[in-house]
Amino acid sequence: MKTKELQQILDKFLESETAGNARVQICSPHGDFYDIKGIQLLENKIFGVRETHRLVITIQPETWHMGKVLRKL
Repeated sequence: MKTKELQQILDKFLESETAGNARVQICSPHGDFYDIKGIQLLENKIFGVRETHRLVITIQPETWHMGKVLRKL
């Protein structure tokens, strides 16, 4: 995913007050939830790479378990 694609998705979410105040987490393929600890922009040092930079999201285990998900909206 490119940063511009992420921005488009987030812009759509931010149209809603509820989504704008929602907790942001990452879900692993195994169904485990993680909190986002930080986001960094990193520059690639390898020559000839298609992408010169990457946006890296650092995660940590949930600091507070939110309970079972009821449904997707």
